[in-house]
Amino acid sequence: MKRIWKKLGIILSLLLVAIGLAGCGNKAVNKSNVYQHVKKTNTIIWGVRNDTPLFGLVDPKTGTLRGFEIDLAKALTKEILGPTGKCKLFQASAKTKIPVLKNGNIDVLLATCTITPDRAKVVDFSKPYFGAGQSLLVPKTSSLHSIKQLNKPGTKVLAVKGTTAIANIQKVAPKAKLLEYDDYGQCFSALKSGQGVAMSTDNGILAGIAANNPQYHVVGGSFTTEPYGIAVDKGQHQMRDEINKAFAKLKANGTYDRLLKKWFADVPGFNYKEVEK
Repeated sequence: MKRIWKKLGIILSLLLVAIGLAGCGNKAVNKSNVYQHVKKTNTIIWGVRNDTPLFGLVDPKTGTLRGFEIDLAKALTKEILGPTGKCKLFQASAKTKIPVLKNGNIDVLLATCTITPDRAKVVDFSKPYFGAGQSLLVPKTSSLHSIKQLNKPGTKVLAVKGTTAIANIQKVAPKAKLLEYDDYGQCFSALKSGQGVAMSTDNGILAGIAANNPQYHVVGGSFTTEPYGIAVDKGQHQMRDEINKAFAKLKANGTYDRLLKKWFADVPGFNYKEVEK
């Protein structure tokens, strides 16, 4: 009797393993081609920012995400999947945005992601959708007007972890002392409290902060050229190509220009036409 129960236990264990493997197999098939998966589910999960004014920020009144990239994700979803297509938003930070894409938590990353050679080794980028460049944010009472002025020992510059701003400052102002923060909110709070003399990141992001904080302004012009791209996991060429096709349609029908105007046309000192190049 014990032998029978033992055999039954072994058979049951094997069945459970087989079921588990079958489940893993289905998951692998779904992820093997992201475009086919999103067509099947009629849903695209976009990784977006929740701490970046003008691009992706939680509206405190409604608790919903608002911004240029949020609107762009919704417009691209409709172009790719049709009018019934569903756009789901997954909030990612500067530090987590690449990992959540690689882990399969999201289908596509649209989160102020600069196209760089190192990132291109692990993800595939669409054509650029925003011609960003790095600048400085300082109080209007500051005498700073150039990145070169920061190249002094002990000069504290604030930046966000996981962004290209870190390496750029180290290259252009190697003597400056870098202080790194988890997100733009923390970084700007540090600037307001005097922990550093300037905050540095992409011009569009700084323009968004300055628009909501008139005692601060963007200076120094753009000392880098770092366009943003929409990212998919490495090898997901079909999804990338469909994104490029959809983006071309949005440019052709005027939607892209309308969204840029909506979010950036009224920002003092910011020429939104420059980011279209």
